[in-house]
Amino acid sequence: MDGEKIICWWSGGVTSAIACKIAVDTFGIDDCQFLFIDTFNEDGDTYRFKKDCEEWYGKEIETITAIGKKYDSIEDVWYDNLSLNVATGAICSSSLKKDVRVQWQRKNDYKHQVFGFDFSETKRALNLKKNYATAKPIFPLLMFGYSKRDCIRLLNNAKIEIPQMYKLGFQNNNCFKTGCVQGGIGYWQKMQKDFPDKFEKMAKIEHELTNLKGKPVTMLKDQSGKTKELVKETGVKENAFVFLLPHPDYPNNKDISMMKGFKIENLSECNGFCGMQGDLFN
Repeated sequence: MDGEKIICWWSGGVTSAIACKIAVDTFGIDDCQFLFIDTFNEDGDTYRFKKDCEEWYGKEIETITAIGKKYDSIEDVWYDNLSLNVATGAICSSSLKKDVRVQWQRKNDYKHQVFGFDFSETKRALNLKKNYATAKPIFPLLMFGYSKRDCIRLLNNAKIEIPQMYKLGFQNNNCFKTGCVQGGIGYWQKMQKDFPDKFEKMAKIEHELTNLKGKPVTMLKDQSGKTKELVKETGVKENAFVFLLPHPDYPNNKDISMMKGFKIENLSECNGFCGMQGDLFN
């Protein structure tokens, strides 16, 4: 019965891949349904990883999307809303992922929904359970106390090749065609160094959105105490916004070159420990 289905959300990352596998081993393949929300802004290797996971689970990962309906691309979302990343999250994530999931949820029956939040995302899991109780969420990685690095190790044990973005030194496999607007300062500093064309394109988009809106539109914020005090004193939240490249009309806003360097830890190196623990998926 559909109402007994366990809905497993596969996002293209290593954590959701392991959460889905735990669901299969816990509930059985017949009761699991796998869903992938495609933004059509993903790295090509994500689809290779999807096929590998389908073979591993023994079942198709179904694709649903908002692209081709209200929006034809992720850029359409940004320009339609004149927004990138705000306090409540990225507008593209809300429009192309969260809203799609909620709409699907309203039209379908299920027993539980599986989400791949790892051990560092306990707060996100609690917020999801609190704000979307009707989702009936469960979090397999939290039950096992697994981190993202643990998930990479388990995939290595299972001989599943991880997505190339992790091999390139990124911590997430999200929206690599443009770069992820929720990536953070370290992510975009790395993008500037390793993928300057993507960096320059997103810097141009920031400037165009800013010009259209008439005030700063950026992905990044200065979280320093001094800047927080300035925002508190002035009541102008845009004072904390950080551009990828300087905007000539907003000289008082910092750009990424003025921010302290953030080192991104490479998660794809197993450091000699891969395969040594005798738990799942050996």
